[in-house]
Amino acid sequence: MPGSSPGMTNRDAWRSMFVLGLTGSLGMGKSTTAGFFAEAGVPVHDADAVVHRLYEGEAARAIEAAFPGSTAAGKVDRIKRAARVLDNPAALQRLEAIVHPLVREAEVRFLTDARAHGAKVVVLDIPLLLETASDQRVDAVEVVSAPSDAQRQRVLERPGMTPDKLDAWLDRQMAESEKRRHADFVVDTSRGFEAARAQVKEILRAIATMPKRPR
Repeated sequence: MPGSSPGMTNRDAWRSMFVLGLTGSLGMGKSTTAGFFAEAGVPVHDADAVVHRLYEGEAARAIEAAFPGSTAAGKVDRIKRAARVLDNPAALQRLEAIVHPLVREAEVRFLTDARAHGAKVVVLDIPLLLETASDQRVDAVEVVSAPSDAQRQRVLERPGMTPDKLDAWLDRQMAESEKRRHADFVVDTSRGFEAARAQVKEILRAIATMPKRPR
């Protein structure tokens, strides 16, 4: 892989850094919270952004082979892709088998580059961090949360979103109460941007003295 040593793994890349796993359900304000970490100078790896890039390049051919008609002009058509996998667990597994290894490769490159640049803390922004057991490769978990009514209002304001689509999406994710139970930190975004930014600063102060998880 470009930018990594032979045999480099996530474990090798994170030894000298504190790796914070950031997650949160749709509409909870995860992207905004990730932005506050970046604003504080913390390198952030956005798994969703990697998937978007893969859909526009590296993964498109394999996805078209697995799901004929799901691409256009060499890029994955996200609406057609969603229609093929939304209510089809087997199809979703096929898609994830294509995409997830490529996302992990990008994550290793990110960690390797961050370590080379002397980062002490990095954030892995992974929507399904807990659902995919990716929390096993981080030192602490932060869950971005808000009341369910606020979540639904935010998401249903998005173009093309419907209550049925939202419910189908949420069915794929761990219950909010369970996510919070797994969290080392919870950021409540219902109190506005400045309150969330302040919570991020508190987390950075806390992890400065937290031990890393043994590997």
